[in-house]
Amino acid sequence: MKSIKKKVAFHTLGCKLNFAETSTIAREFPEDAFETVATGAGADIYVINTCSVTDAADKKCRQAIRRFINMSPGAFIVVTGCYAQLNPQEISAIPGVDLVLGTNEKFNIASYISDAVKNRQTAVHSCALTGSDAFNPSFSIGGRTRSFLKVQDGCDYRCSYCTIPFARGASRNPPVADLLAQATAIAQNGVKEIVITGVNTGDFGKSTDESFEKLLTELVSVEGIERFRISSIEPNLLTDEIIDLIAVNKKLLPHFHIPMQSGSDRILELMKRRYHRSRFEMLVYRICEKIPLAGIGADIITGFPGETDGDFADSLSFLETLPISYLHVFPFSERPGTAAGSFPGKIPFTEKERRSKALHELSLRKHNRFMELNTGESTEVLFEKTRKDGYLFGFSSNYIKTKHPWQPKLAGMVRKARMTEVSGADTMLIELID
Repeated sequence: MKSIKKKVAFHTLGCKLNFAETSTIAREFPEDAFETVATGAGADIYVINTCSVTDAADKKCRQAIRRFINMSPGAFIVVTGCYAQLNPQEISAIPGVDLVLGTNEKFNIASYISDAVKNRQTAVHSCALTGSDAFNPSFSIGGRTRSFLKVQDGCDYRCSYCTIPFARGASRNPPVADLLAQATAIAQNGVKEIVITGVNTGDFGKSTDESFEKLLTELVSVEGIERFRISSIEPNLLTDEIIDLIAVNKKLLPHFHIPMQSGSDRILELMKRRYHRSRFEMLVYRICEKIPLAGIGADIITGFPGETDGDFADSLSFLETLPISYLHVFPFSERPGTAAGSFPGKIPFTEKERRSKALHELSLRKHNRFMELNTGESTEVLFEKTRKDGYLFGFSSNYIKTKHPWQPKLAGMVRKARMTEVSGADTMLIELID
């Protein structure tokens, strides 16, 4: 008699790295025993890969866990990822959670589940550990037009507000040769763009006596991949050589996401960041000199303990002067176990909201200006595979969202296009020119 497959659904919260890891975890489930289904399809097993970068992220994780428990009563609920690593007991206290897996265990998740489902007990089996020294290779395939390739994990920095080193362990990476093999496997699946991702991506090479520049130089030789995009890179790790390499190699996309965190040197020192704002300023102008229409984004934390009105005004003024394309804004979130959690001068919620709103408004102005500068310019667009309101959407080389009247043959393709006009707050209309 043919056995009935268990239906398993995967839900990912947080960063691109999590998406790469979830995809890898999913491929470990034997196809003869498990069938992957959408989260709304009433699965037998839910695997929830969590994030814990802020209080809001923790809250979203708890909401997701409870939603799937309520959606499919009796389903086997597995929680893993950074929130599981940092707060296993908090998660295990949620009625209906069956298994909590930490950093080391999640890449053997299928075997843990198989054993636990066979011997199901009412008690939660918590396996969360406190860190990891191993590098678990991961990349995403299916579900998205581009693939996320994990090239590095962990972080040796100790920024005063961040728990990620506690959740992910020390900085580590595989050899370049291993990543070339993974990129080749991705290419064989028809993917055109790889997003290079990690916890501290630019720190690549520490484990193998190589360098991030060497990795980029080697990756562009992989046949079938037309575009490589760096997810983010720290200001102190973005070198002139990397900028020059991106300027001359068409496969390396002219898009830089650089975590700045504050435009105030005093706050940067409190954050224990490894640069001053002059470093960020120099990078922005060097990029603009070498690649005039490069997309440049930045992460900004506002409402950090001790950030005075003067500090915020200084930071905002500094950002207004820079030719950047957009901001990712984060109100400061106090994280247990971090130095900043005990800092004096906590900023009231309403003031953090006011400052965040000002930064969001600045980001909108910056991005609108950037789109206007790109009007009439040619670019290459990677089209998504979904249709919405009669349009096909995609992203330009320099990370502008684009739309074009629906043509099914364009889905998943890279095509040369001209950006013709701004359409809405964050999108440009395009016309094909090849």
